[in-house]
Amino acid sequence: MEFLSGFAGSLIPFLLILTVLVFVHELGHYWVARRTGVRVEVFSIGFGPELFGFDDKHGTRWKFSAIPLGGYVKMFGDADPASATSEGLSEMTPEEKAVSFHYKSVAQRTAIVAAGPAANFLFAIILLAGMFMVVGQRYAPATIDEVMAGSAAAEAGLVAGDRVLEVDGTEVTRFADLQMVVRENPGTPLPMRLQRGDEELTLSVTPKEVVTEDNFGNVLRFGQLGVRSNNVEFVKHGPAAALWNATLETYNLTAQTLRAVGQMITGARGTEELGGPIKIAQMSGEVAKTGWAMTFWFMAVLSVNLGLINLFPIPVLDGGHLVFYAAEAIRGKPLNERFREYASVAGLSLVIALMVFVTWNDIVNHPLVQRIGNIFG
Repeated sequence: MEFLSGFAGSLIPFLLILTVLVFVHELGHYWVARRTGVRVEVFSIGFGPELFGFDDKHGTRWKFSAIPLGGYVKMFGDADPASATSEGLSEMTPEEKAVSFHYKSVAQRTAIVAAGPAANFLFAIILLAGMFMVVGQRYAPATIDEVMAGSAAAEAGLVAGDRVLEVDGTEVTRFADLQMVVRENPGTPLPMRLQRGDEELTLSVTPKEVVTEDNFGNVLRFGQLGVRSNNVEFVKHGPAAALWNATLETYNLTAQTLRAVGQMITGARGTEELGGPIKIAQMSGEVAKTGWAMTFWFMAVLSVNLGLINLFPIPVLDGGHLVFYAAEAIRGKPLNERFREYASVAGLSLVIALMVFVTWNDIVNHPLVQRIGNIFG
């Protein structure tokens, strides 16, 4: 019963957060499609059989479907929700061609497809900007106030009062910038430029690798320097400053995610950190308990990740479509339809395989499964 109540407590926040993020993503596609004269036939939150919905004055069916893990916008002329294939294009009248997605220019189709991920990035910026105005932005200068004995920092010669200027070629203005670079490079020597009094120094520091578990039982490996900043505060910004800092924060989140993916591809980082729907649901439930500010922050992070994932150059994802359109712009004509169909099947297979993998990660790392394994192990 405890497990079921905990699952329900996580599922509801997860579905609410996912619904908002999917709606924002698909609204980006819809908004630009309508502005370029495309007729949108369906705007669906979820897949599968329709649960309920309505028709608007433009003939678009807005609906909620039975499987609430995603969504889609189906445009006139599409043979499938992913706009990967088309139907009946040759039989269309001039009036129908004028409102068909597939008869729009390469630039217009590119804008429509790119609008989904762009909406997710914009939504993250708006959320973060709102938080920075109302709650404030967590800020600590990149000044070291305390060095732990026996730590990587102590071994490298860092002392209290040092102001870090640059780490591994990355400019550092906040203590959080230093933490981000260090966490991603356990056991890797990092060149560091710092200010000590009136003197500027350059030295090398190797973060120690820390292996631990998060609240969800997932094994985490990260670098630790062994320093502290005691000047943490929340700084509220005006609208312009909040928007600028939110944009920078969104950029940092994007860069951090791309670095992590790159490290996984090269083998420098394990894939056990990858999580799927179960892990995200768990995190949604835990974050929802902490209050609205942390929930909005979590939504912003997920929105960035959703926008970024959709830009990966995999057929059936937005990034795959953008690659096709880039090839079409270079060639002066679309890629062979048979090739696009095969590529879409391959892309869909890859996405399904990835979903199975991350869901398996979720299951084997779930605390309940680990407890059962300990009992029978």
